[in-house]
Amino acid sequence: MDTSSKTQHHWPRRALIVLGATALAACGWLAGSRLLDTDGKLTAAYQFATVGRGDIEDVVTATGTLQPRDYVDIGAQVSGQLQKIHVKVGSEVKVGDLLAEIDPTVYLSKVDASRAQLRNQKAQLKERGAQLTLAQIQFRRQQALRAEDATTEESLQTAEATLKSAEASLEALRAQIEQTESTLRGDEASLQYARVLSPMSGTVVSVSARQGQTLNTNQQAPTILRIADLSTMTVQTQVSEADIGRLQAGMQAYFTTLGSQNKRWYGVLGQIEPTPTTTNNVVLYNALFDVPNPDGRLMTDMTAQVFFIVAQAKNVLQIPMGALQQSRPARDANRQANGEQTPNRPDAAAPAAKTDAAPSATPRPRRATVKVLAHGKIEERPVETGVTNRIYAQVISGLTEGEKVVSGRADNGDQTAAAAGNTRRMPPRL
Repeated sequence: MDTSSKTQHHWPRRALIVLGATALAACGWLAGSRLLDTDGKLTAAYQFATVGRGDIEDVVTATGTLQPRDYVDIGAQVSGQLQKIHVKVGSEVKVGDLLAEIDPTVYLSKVDASRAQLRNQKAQLKERGAQLTLAQIQFRRQQALRAEDATTEESLQTAEATLKSAEASLEALRAQIEQTESTLRGDEASLQYARVLSPMSGTVVSVSARQGQTLNTNQQAPTILRIADLSTMTVQTQVSEADIGRLQAGMQAYFTTLGSQNKRWYGVLGQIEPTPTTTNNVVLYNALFDVPNPDGRLMTDMTAQVFFIVAQAKNVLQIPMGALQQSRPARDANRQANGEQTPNRPDAAAPAAKTDAAPSATPRPRRATVKVLAHGKIEERPVETGVTNRIYAQVISGLTEGEKVVSGRADNGDQTAAAAGNTRRMPPRL
């Protein structure tokens, strides 16, 4: 057999092999295109989020202001002209430092007058003492003469009356001296009050009086300046009545200030004042906590954005809140876990609602469902969630890191989802 006859004999087999390979490639392309088309429709129909790790905080937010924890308003205790102010805003003072001086002329004259009166009364006291001694001598003489019947009874009675009068006059003068001494102490105190001294160590944060100003303490005590200890600041926060029930003393809190570049200052909630304030028909409660200020970066009347940490979880699986869907069984289970009555089921044996439960840093797990993209299709899966906030939810079980969950629908999601759901994977036609 020659070469041409061999080539003609093998040609049909080669053609069949080429045609088979082409058919298989066409089948694979059709199957792949249909699969890609289905995934493309799912991607266009839904918005997906990847299960990842991060920190979650459930917080109550509020706005507050910073004030020194320890401060005192220094006022004038006596009236007069403010002669000299020895400090200014920002001055550091110690206990007993001279802050200001009030004109002492009036109070110095009162002290001098009281001292002169006291000296006069003490001189009178010596004179009355001498008169008492003389009266005692005359009374004893009359007693001796009367014993010898050398004087009359009337002379003895007169001597006795003179003695008692001298004793009473001396006692009255001593009382006057005590009164004058008391007045002198008051005048000396008023004279000392003309020198305003610091009652505590700290920083002068404000000066409200001016040098040369006349101070009148008869109507009200005028304030000269304020001294504060800036080493510890108090955050005064106003919390709405809707959130105050989630707070309790001892919980952690932190805040940021304007221009702090997201620096956080931490503290512990110390007090919730029971008396509210009403602003524009909004009931607000004051929540206070202290924060150390060793470097002095926190100043008086700074605005603070405060976050009270109700619950938190570190480095946990999380998904967007929009991915959670609660079916009715899951909602009923969550209500029963929280001690709530299941709605529309009067015969449900659920415990009474707990109204006095305190906020917890580890909330009970809650049940929900999510839609997961798995093997090119959407499937529902039950999950348990822990700490949640307005953006993210902690996933305790049901998902693994890296899985994709449906977080929402696209703009044309209804039509595209329906089309994607109706797409059937048919075997390729040869």
